[in-house]
Amino acid sequence: MGRYSLEESWEILKTYFQSGESSTQTVRNLKKKFAKKNIPKPQFVDQFVKRVRETGMLVDKPTRMRTRPVRSTENIAAVAESVREQPSTSTRHRSQQLDISRTSLIRILHEDLAMKPYKVQLMQQLKPIDHPKRLQFANWAVDRLAEDGEFYRKIIFSDEAHFHLGGYVNKHNCQIWGTENPHVIVEKPMHPSRVTVWCAFWSNGIIGPFFFENEDGDTVTVNGERYRAMLTDCFFEEIKAEDLDDIWFQQDGATCHTANATIDLLRPIFGNRIISRNGDVTWPPRSCDLTPLDYYVWGAVKDKCYANNPETIQDLKDEIQTAIADIRPETIENVLKNWVHRMGYCQVNRGGHLIEIVFHK
Repeated sequence: MGRYSLEESWEILKTYFQSGESSTQTVRNLKKKFAKKNIPKPQFVDQFVKRVRETGMLVDKPTRMRTRPVRSTENIAAVAESVREQPSTSTRHRSQQLDISRTSLIRILHEDLAMKPYKVQLMQQLKPIDHPKRLQFANWAVDRLAEDGEFYRKIIFSDEAHFHLGGYVNKHNCQIWGTENPHVIVEKPMHPSRVTVWCAFWSNGIIGPFFFENEDGDTVTVNGERYRAMLTDCFFEEIKAEDLDDIWFQQDGATCHTANATIDLLRPIFGNRIISRNGDVTWPPRSCDLTPLDYYVWGAVKDKCYANNPETIQDLKDEIQTAIADIRPETIENVLKNWVHRMGYCQVNRGGHLIEIVFHK
């Protein structure tokens, strides 16, 4: 409505009332006073009169042109340069460094530079000596898979994991709103109660879980004697009815696993088909990304059992057993097929991290 001057606006309003408040008659009467191209339409007259009645103003308040000094070309270039030099700096620190509000900085990053925040992936640190050992194992596995496409079904993977009772407190997600600080303290034991669980994973299912504990039900450290007792009393009993003539057994390099007495105990069952340090095929150290228990089972079980907030050690054990029992055969098959892909990526990456797996979408 800002295309008429103050005098023209007054003339429109005066003519409207002189024309009996009829917008159509107002337009007819204005034809004698306004240039042809400047004659308003009836709809405009109605809107104009309504606005004058509501605001008491004949003309619009001048609109101030919005400027974007913060999102200027110079600031956009400065943000782009800052990101190139320090890509991991937080938006809070970056806004302080560049003297740009955090809101404007985020808009520059998203809208002007088309950038997105990406999470860092935490992975097991690999030492230089690990790469050739991982590559050697991957080469062996790929060769066996080339000879026998079903080889991934002929390995029993094994591992232990610790499950703590209570989990962890994230202070950033524990805000308490109020007019005064309630000074709330959340107490957490320095050494929280936990259980130590052992499982075996292969194409025929999951063997276990077995909990390392004493006669009183208290968790105990896994040593060679206890590990061998578990193998004899539990694991061997579970697999005694299985045909193991071409089945391999995998375990990591923990001392209780690789002791001569442990290897000697496994020999009558698996012959020369032991994947382990001091075994027939060396298991590469720091390779949790190569065993299904670490890259799938433990994470899936923890996600499920902690969702129900177990309050006692027995509750935690029950939740672990339920979560493991709920893993379906088709899931096991898919996890093992994923192991085949991991062997290929490990070989291609010369024993390095499985980047293609970690950042797979």
